Amino acid sequence: KISSNYVTNRILEVFIMEKSSGFRTYAAFVGAVLIGGTNFIAVTFSNRELAPFFGAALRFTLAAFIFFLLTRIRGLPPVRGRDLVGAVLYGLLGFGISYAGLYYALVGLAAGTVSVVMAATPLVTLLLAAMVGQERVTPQGLMGGMLTMAGIGVLSFETLGGELAASYLIGVLVGVLAASGSTVIARYYRHVDPESMNAIGMAVGAVLLASGSVLVGESWVVPEESSTWLSLVWLVLLGSVGLFQLFLFVINRWNASAATFAVSAMPVIAAGLGAFALDQPITIELVVGGALVMVAVYIGAIQGKRRVADTGDNQELEPVSH
Repeated sequence: KISSNYVTNRILEVFIMEKSSGFRTYAAFVGAVLIGGTNFIAVTFSNRELAPFFGAALRFTLAAFIFFLLTRIRGLPPVRGRDLVGAVLYGLLGFGISYAGLYYALVGLAAGTVSVVMAATPLVTLLLAAMVGQERVTPQGLMGGMLTMAGIGVLSFETLGGELAASYLIGVLVGVLAASGSTVIARYYRHVDPESMNAIGMAVGAVLLASGSVLVGESWVVPEESSTWLSLVWLVLLGSVGLFQLFLFVINRWNASAATFAVSAMPVIAAGLGAFALDQPITIELVVGGALVMVAVYIGAIQGKRRVADTGDNQELEPVSH
């Protein structure tokens, strides 16, 4: 006979485990936002000596090497078959095409324009995930996505404008689609260990970015300034290894569209840090735009109860928040 004390203790254990798991996921989400926002500042310093494509390729090459070392230390089995294809697609889209499209767009478009288009990532991710049966389109998701675009629009108001050259606009749109697609793929292949997924993905992305660097004629130089080295160390260790380990941790527990709200919140952190690190002014646009984005993150990633559709791996459907 099972005693009432045993049942009570088991219920308490499950409750505590669920709460602990939920807290770790929220902590990982916040950590990804803070690291990703700081990356904007670090890239500003690294770009003073390193050409954009070369800098990104170098960053992901070193980070991929670290991830490969981690897989060997942990004794993880090699990724093969369909899982290998998924990891390659994840890297091709998330670290290769998305970064290439963004860098290309910044050549001919105002930074504010690029930011507003990139702010559509959660909305595009939601629609892509719905198309493949991972999620359902909900009012919370749509409202959160639109509020994000509005908030980034206000935040970037002073840098909006300029001619919308078709090729550059296509570049940023391709970047958004690639980033959204990689997140949906990461969610689908969440059974693959994050270290293995990131090792393969970053290696593939680095090859594509290095090829792009050669094609556009960038110079490959060894940094001389200490600020460049410090920013590179940050971008490799925390800005790549730490960030994308946390990001995949969140994706393994939330759905794809909810996880991408971290991307939308990063410019707010970057703008706030820029006010201190780069002596940039704190404007009304920063305050209002930042507030709108935070509300969007709450609605889309925290409050929403969107459930992940069964992808065929018989994993229990889980809510975005507990």
